[in-house]
Amino acid sequence: MSIPMLREFTTRTSIAYFSMEIALAYDIPTYSGGLGVLAGDTLRSAADLALPILGITLVSRAGYFLQKIDEQGRQSESPDMWEPSSRAEQVNAKVAVEIERRTVWVGAWLYRIKGQGGAEVPVLLLDTDLPENQLDDREITHFLYGKDAAYRLKQEIVLGVGGMRMLQALGFHVRKHHLNEGHSAFLALELLNNLEYRKQDLHAGESPYDVPRVRSQSIFTTHTPVEAGQDQFDYGLVERIADGEFMDMDEVRKLAGEGSLNMTRLALNLSDYVNGVAKKHAEVSQKMFPEYEVHAITNGVHPDTWTSEQFAALYDNYFPGWRHEPELLVRVDQLPNQAIWDAHTNAKQKLLDRIKETSGQALDPTIPILGFARRMTAYKRPDLLFTDLQSLRSLHREHPFQLVMAGKAHPNDEGGKYLIEQLHQHMRELANEVAVVYLPGYDMKLALEMVSGVDVWLNTPLRPLEASGTSGMKAAFNGVPSLSVLDGWWLEGCIEGVTGWAVGTSEIRSDIDDANDLYNKLGKVVLPLYYEDRAGWIAVMKDAISKNASVFNTHRMIRRYATEAYMF
Repeated sequence: MSIPMLREFTTRTSIAYFSMEIALAYDIPTYSGGLGVLAGDTLRSAADLALPILGITLVSRAGYFLQKIDEQGRQSESPDMWEPSSRAEQVNAKVAVEIERRTVWVGAWLYRIKGQGGAEVPVLLLDTDLPENQLDDREITHFLYGKDAAYRLKQEIVLGVGGMRMLQALGFHVRKHHLNEGHSAFLALELLNNLEYRKQDLHAGESPYDVPRVRSQSIFTTHTPVEAGQDQFDYGLVERIADGEFMDMDEVRKLAGEGSLNMTRLALNLSDYVNGVAKKHAEVSQKMFPEYEVHAITNGVHPDTWTSEQFAALYDNYFPGWRHEPELLVRVDQLPNQAIWDAHTNAKQKLLDRIKETSGQALDPTIPILGFARRMTAYKRPDLLFTDLQSLRSLHREHPFQLVMAGKAHPNDEGGKYLIEQLHQHMRELANEVAVVYLPGYDMKLALEMVSGVDVWLNTPLRPLEASGTSGMKAAFNGVPSLSVLDGWWLEGCIEGVTGWAVGTSEIRSDIDDANDLYNKLGKVVLPLYYEDRAGWIAVMKDAISKNASVFNTHRMIRRYATEAYMF
């Protein structure tokens, strides 16, 4: 099928980038957090560099969720609806998948990501909300990570199987398929089932499935350093929902595991190139899966998306072309100290205005702000700073500071919701002493205001569960140093006292040990430097930019994928 609106994309050979979530824009709720933002940043850099990539994801009409938090810190959720026709073009094509022994039709919308030089990357948003489908099936692509395991399995069938059939129906020429996490691994089963990928001239008893050929077509990026976090489906559920859609189940068990259908294991067995998202994460993944070779391509962030307007204007003036070549930022030591400080002060004021408008609290622009924002879940340890409130009060009396926090807990993560309640309890306990603000509705727009407006970026995950983490990279583009646990990317980005500071060592430690080290580093190093040595503080800001922002960006990352995975 040839569709005029797609002809500019279907006449070239592309890399097909599959991801359950892709952050297209801050106000299009097709993302929940880091995985989706990374996917969006990846495709934005591909557009900037005019690389022939296309994205495939779900339309997620009801989004992730709108977050509301009451005075007690209790989170409630509601659908975050959006209308695809307002931002995307409807594609005149439909494909069918089999779910629960009935035909489910899948349509698509085209969203165009425009690069700095005018090149575009197409993103297909798969949609089952079609009149041909029954009500339950129309809602399969509504809620990002919604409902139960059966719902998730249906979504992953639509993404992998439906996505592959849509590409074929539209006439795309695909060189390689890039699986961003295991959610899309069913695309590899669809390839195996394709007659073009079947073996010819079979010998007696030989499998018809050409696994080596499919592997040569697939690239898998894993983001999960623990097996419990990987998507796994009971085979009874798989046979009920996907019967007739997959190959012989005995073959599936060989590829995806005997006990349950493990999407990570399936992706590993059907991909020639596998990578983790930081050097440490690749080492952890290699130990988890010793029979596979796991490469390391450390994540990055999109330069233009994650640089505040204040710093972007500064870079434009001194380093024209930095959006295309962020490595030019290594020269940031040429910038006058006052120019750096003024840009940061203006970004900080923008955050303070947002805080005043949202919470009614007026923070002091002369007092340093510590920032913490990410998905609220246990291993992120958002409560580590509050381990000893007396120590926190003592720190504040000697060197006053303010704290701004944000983040959503998954609707089914009761532990994450409880953490938000606990943080609000700590806020009440510290009232009239330490200014602590929790901003609801964490999204890309708020994230940019926070990573550019705070003075120090905190990250305190439980080692070694932070696969990469990218919020500190975003802060670096705005001259904000990190104070973080040595895990994920920070093991590569931390130069102690130069680009920021480490909490503890790289070894696994107790919460108490990490909390004490955090207090010690704040009280004896970070806050005294801020108050007593402005030039020294600005030197750290400059080094965060020159040594981290210039390296930890998706331009560098996508170039590595292109040369190490896509070309071979």
